[in-house]
Amino acid sequence: MTLEAALRLTEILLGLALLQAAAEHMVRPGDRAVHAVRAVLCLALVAGLRTDAVLAALFATSLLLLHRWQGPYNGGSDRMGLLILACLCAARFLPSQAELAFGYLAAQLVLSYAVSGWVKIVNPDWRSGQALSDVFRFSAYPVAEDLRALARRRRLLFAGSWAVMALELLFPLALATPWTLGAALAAGSPAARGSPARYRPSACRGRGRARRGRRARGGRGRSRPGPATAPASRRRAG
Repeated sequence: MTLEAALRLTEILLGLALLQAAAEHMVRPGDRAVHAVRAVLCLALVAGLRTDAVLAALFATSLLLLHRWQGPYNGGSDRMGLLILACLCAARFLPSQAELAFGYLAAQLVLSYAVSGWVKIVNPDWRSGQALSDVFRFSAYPVAEDLRALARRRRLLFAGSWAVMALELLFPLALATPWTLGAALAAGSPAARGSPARYRPSACRGRGRARRGRRARGGRGRSRPGPATAPASRRRAG
């Protein structure tokens, strides 16, 4: 695969990912205008229309959202999306440095999985499967009751926790061959979308206790919706 083909494929995949996130935000009140603009820009990026200008506009709207929420409210997924946009902009506006920018992006991607896996494996809650159980039981995101029921399937969550940790820790080996890279990226995409970037079991359990307390008080004390209500599809493996 040539460098130009890799850049173009990255633009298409990023455009589709950001389009899905923008579409989910547009069905919720607030910030619809900026996400509508991002959706149009994503369609243009996928179609290959003025990609340099489109990438710059997407980068600008990402900075606007960072200011709006005082930081990346979905953790690793927002950071990685911004990094990809920055590297693609560098590759398009500085063609002589395209290979360097793309290499930097690859190094950051590998480190992001490897460090995430290490943080998990030293956490006893991840090793026991309790972390995933808390994700399903106390998630602040809208989750179907069928999915919440997975919190009681201890063996499944134990196996899932170790599968995620193994994938992330072994991800650097994906660069060994084109085949292993394709397989790792295919396996890593759903994993990255399914778990928080900086998961803290104590914080998750705290939200669950607070929610039960509000129910006992008849719903009083409900906090204002904020960044934590972002669509679950944009969460990054953490």
